[in-house]
Amino acid sequence: MEDTAKRNFPLTRIQRLIGERMLKAKRTKPCFYVKAKADMTELMTIRRKLGKALGAKVTSNTFFIRALALAASEFPAMLGRLCDNRIVIADEINVGFAVNSPQGLVVPVIRSADKKTLGRIAALDELLTNKARHNRLALTDIEGETIALSNLGAYGIDSFIGITPPQTSTILSAGNVVRTIVPVHGCPEMRKIVELSLAVDHRVISGAYAARFLSFIAEQLQNPKELI
Repeated sequence: MEDTAKRNFPLTRIQRLIGERMLKAKRTKPCFYVKAKADMTELMTIRRKLGKALGAKVTSNTFFIRALALAASEFPAMLGRLCDNRIVIADEINVGFAVNSPQGLVVPVIRSADKKTLGRIAALDELLTNKARHNRLALTDIEGETIALSNLGAYGIDSFIGITPPQTSTILSAGNVVRTIVPVHGCPEMRKIVELSLAVDHRVISGAYAARFLSFIAEQLQNPKELI
């Protein structure tokens, strides 16, 4: 009886809701996928010192949120949604980022992320993540997502493809930062490389547009001082 109980347990309300929404998104959105790699060596080198200077915990996730938001300001169609045969562009760049909580996956949202400094994003990233892990998120903390981020690098996952949430047309997935030998000016060199993936609703966004968007994100991550 005890073994059976361990193998059978009810879904939480949040798990049921997320499951229903993800299933609907997967069934109704004809997504395509693009991938790119970014050299994170400089970013990882300055991250800790930058955190001390800003007085906040700066993680790779902080940089991903900042880069994603700034890229969306340059490529606003990535914020589009199909509504009654019209593409409607969101008024705000609100980045939702996936967090594993005791009740299942939750998605806190940093509103107007393109207008916030890296330090402010770092502080909100830490605050919302802690609230999520202690089941203290308010409704206002999870509302208004217009573009999404999922980062599984902390779990040692090198690459994966996310499911575009129902209310968005774009999700950026980031994997682990991996030490890799790559050619630099014709010579082999050890660098820290991350693989990035985009899942995009093809009804709203073209492949070429999404490719340029992802390249813009990779370029920013490779030049992290532009994100400060």
